[in-house]
Amino acid sequence: MSSIKNILGTKLKRAEIYEYLTEKLKDAGFGGVDIFFTPMGTRVTIYAMRPGRVIGPRGKTIKEITEELEKRFGVENPNVTVAEIEIPELNPHVMAQRIAQALQRGVRHRRVAFWALKRIMDAGARGVEIEISGKLTSARHRTEKFSAGIMPKSGDYAMKYVKVGRATVLLKSGIFGVKVKIYPRDAPTPEEVKIKLPENLPEKLEAVEGSESGGGSEGS
Repeated sequence: MSSIKNILGTKLKRAEIYEYLTEKLKDAGFGGVDIFFTPMGTRVTIYAMRPGRVIGPRGKTIKEITEELEKRFGVENPNVTVAEIEIPELNPHVMAQRIAQALQRGVRHRRVAFWALKRIMDAGARGVEIEISGKLTSARHRTEKFSAGIMPKSGDYAMKYVKVGRATVLLKSGIFGVKVKIYPRDAPTPEEVKIKLPENLPEKLEAVEGSESGGGSEGS
């Protein structure tokens, strides 16, 4: 039971750190964070479109983040680094935030979803899947899904290569959720499964005689 609690505690801590950084670095084009817990300390890599705003003047902002991670979240010996996002359209966190911002401006969910699909695929992604949930067209909550290209659903390809980003936005009708999944361009293509038919299989299968008449016999 203790190992399960540790796993849940680690996931909860990651989620809380992600939420904190999303709000703290919203003007920096925050694009996700990688956290690795090691015996020597914790390596925290922050991805952003504008790294200068993450660092801040004379390193003020990144120092504040380091102190907050250590005091508020209990991260031991955090070593925080910043990496620039070269292609924002291939980052699911950035695209989820862009969709949420468009919804907040009043853009229709289908329009912004197809816009995002095109931008991501034009950037070179192998596949993309976008889910938008909320009171989309009526008072009833539902989810609409938009997809293009290849998107592995399970197995090693889905676990190792598919990148996922989420965002939420509060509108007059309620909270809308956005989920973006991207299968990047440098990921391998899943192998196609081909079924080989027997060589002696006839080109045209004839109906079994008597099958249409229900198998009955004529006369008595």
